Amino acid sequence: MSVTTQRKLLPEQLRWTCDPGQFDFATTDELPELEGTLGQARALTSIDFGLDIRESGFNLFLAGEPGTGRTSTIKNILKKKARTEPTPSDWVYVNNFKTPDLPIALALPAGMGTELAKDMSELITAVRSIIPKALDSKEYETNKSTIIEAYQEKNNELFGKLEAEAKERGFALQRTVSGLVMVPQKEDRNYTQDEYEALSDAEKEKLEEVGQELTEKLNDVLRQVRDNEKLTKDSLSQLDRDLGNSSVGHHIDPLREKYGDNPKVVEYLNAVQEDIIANLEDFKPQQPVQSPIPGLKFPRQEPSFERYEVNIFVDNHDAQGAPVVFETNPTYSNLFGRIEHVMQMGGTATTNFTLIKPGAIHKANGGYLIVDAREVLVNPFSWESLKRCIRSAEIKIEDPLEQYRFITIATMKPESMPLQAKIIMIGSPWIYYLLYHLEPDYRKFFKVKVDFDSRIARTPEVLKDYALFVSTHCKNEKLLPFDRSGVAGLIEYSARLVEDQEKLSSQFMEIADLIREASYWAGKDGGGPVTHAHVANAIEQKVYRSNRIEERMQELFDEGTILVDVAGEVPGQINGLSVISLADHTFGRPSRVTARVYLGRAGMVNIEREVKLSGPIHDKGVLILTGYLGGKFAHDKPLSFSASICFEQNYEGVEGDSASSTELYCLLSAFSGVPIRQGIAVTGSVNQHGMIQPIGGVNFKIEGFYAVCKAKGLTGEQGVIIPKSNERHLMLNDEVVQAVRDGKFHIWSVETIDQGIEILTGVAAGEKGADGTWPEGTINHMVDMRLKQMIESMKKFGASDKDDKKQD
Repeated sequence: MSVTTQRKLLPEQLRWTCDPGQFDFATTDELPELEGTLGQARALTSIDFGLDIRESGFNLFLAGEPGTGRTSTIKNILKKKARTEPTPSDWVYVNNFKTPDLPIALALPAGMGTELAKDMSELITAVRSIIPKALDSKEYETNKSTIIEAYQEKNNELFGKLEAEAKERGFALQRTVSGLVMVPQKEDRNYTQDEYEALSDAEKEKLEEVGQELTEKLNDVLRQVRDNEKLTKDSLSQLDRDLGNSSVGHHIDPLREKYGDNPKVVEYLNAVQEDIIANLEDFKPQQPVQSPIPGLKFPRQEPSFERYEVNIFVDNHDAQGAPVVFETNPTYSNLFGRIEHVMQMGGTATTNFTLIKPGAIHKANGGYLIVDAREVLVNPFSWESLKRCIRSAEIKIEDPLEQYRFITIATMKPESMPLQAKIIMIGSPWIYYLLYHLEPDYRKFFKVKVDFDSRIARTPEVLKDYALFVSTHCKNEKLLPFDRSGVAGLIEYSARLVEDQEKLSSQFMEIADLIREASYWAGKDGGGPVTHAHVANAIEQKVYRSNRIEERMQELFDEGTILVDVAGEVPGQINGLSVISLADHTFGRPSRVTARVYLGRAGMVNIEREVKLSGPIHDKGVLILTGYLGGKFAHDKPLSFSASICFEQNYEGVEGDSASSTELYCLLSAFSGVPIRQGIAVTGSVNQHGMIQPIGGVNFKIEGFYAVCKAKGLTGEQGVIIPKSNERHLMLNDEVVQAVRDGKFHIWSVETIDQGIEILTGVAAGEKGADGTWPEGTINHMVDMRLKQMIESMKKFGASDKDDKKQD
């Protein structure tokens, strides 16, 4: 058996086929829905740990590619877990009667927030009815009159005594513009100016002395009157207070008893009672305001009782267990709440404690908050405020723009609330690593990483779960059911997505889309169960919608615009394979690689690198070739040559080392002069020891070269050489597999450069003997001889150059 035959892969090795017979159902309608998550054992273990541990900072970051089930998994887990946990408290904001700018936050058992608001509404309604009646009662008027009459009697008595004394001493108490004064009198009348001037100096002096003495007594009386007035006001205030206590007390006392277990609520109720008593006038019927226009009356504005309302901030009376909140738009206001304003006439904005609105973190307090990491990071102030909340374990409602204003605006500062919630962020691995390395506080607050893999091991249990996953989607979205062959085709597509015969994709978004598309095509085909043919058609149609550029490039191969030979033999020329990814479509294409060797000391010249069309990994692969050649052929001589390698008709960048083995084959052919079969394309990277290493995109590369060979005509001699370590990654399409089965196309796998060069040239590579030489007629021998010839030629040119210089 030839070496070429030994390295050939059998059709059964080119793809893994899912056996529909392993399923024990006719259609997925017979199956229950999937409970839990498909695969992801590592992620589920991390979630269990992160949700159970209650210490500070153990919040979760769900890292994984979109479509791997991160969001649906955490939602399903929390939906079950939250039901078994206690329902958190209600939160309400109430007026701070001492400092209205600092509203008070009250925590009450779930459902009691609504009760308090209802109780306060009923209280104020009752008080507004009771107090006016009490103020108009006969008893209140009698008591008030008694107090006022007593005050008036005391005042009359004081002024009566003073007036009597003044009269005895020739003076009278009179009221003037400036107040009460003592005026001297003559014959019960005031002195005239002439009569007063006619008095002697002694008489005048005596009148002044008496007047001064009486004025001092008048001042004493006025002081007593003021004291009596203050006592009267105190008595009237006490009367109102007693009325208020009797009217309000028996309504508030039951509330004090009802909320007696909450001292902060009792303190608030006491403040409410004090405010009502202090503002009894607000409860009196309001009289119309007299207009300056005769006959026109303006209605008086009713006093506001809004200060007695209760702002039900977080209401958990209907909640069953802990809350789970998924905030899809985590702006600052949506996360941390806001204080709304009402525009008044004239453009003035006003606010009060009833306009404080909660954010997602308030609603999730006592439970779980789920946010998208990217959305949190791109929204201003959200990330910094979230860190601040976790650090201080409290939630504050603030104006984030306050620090940027030149003029401070008066606003409210509501009392903060304690934070007791588990924060769960969902993002890509890229965001996770950026935060981990660039954000110092991140590691303190998100200590649990939940890593969702994009691929899962293919086990019998996973295959059954895949069928349940299909059943769940079909039932939830009312799609046509899948039969066993349809499920098998879907699973094969899943293995194709990850290019691994032992793994399946956990990119459930892609799988779900294929379920929907296959159901659509089954509906177009009559509406029966979805079969393997419908799944294959859905895949084909999906590719057709996206492969316009691939078809255009294929036309260039067909027209000969892009030069690729798929027949014949040429030394120093080989077909390499590359992969092109264009958003939603990936395909492979062959590229002609050529190598030229000649005398010189330049060594390996990578034309792509010289013109800056290659990336660092590709350059590394080319430099490895020098290491390989030196290690293999420079034990007994120095390497002295010049060689250029080029990707022909390449006008774009080249990156990756998957073509390094291709370039080395091309070099060996150029050195040895042995032609390479053009019907064989090559892929694989190589190390300095000549070992072939695995590469990515092997299926696309093979299928891309097959398409070119098919267009130019299959000869039965064409095929692709791949690394042996890539065998498990083969999930080729049915057409390529059938072509291999029919002997029209071939796949070889190799482990070393020597194995590959033998397939490409049909000439043995040769093994090095004990004397350090290779057998004659082998590739390695011919390369070694060519290198020696080049060195000898360089020596001759060097000697002739020296002779020429001597002659000069």
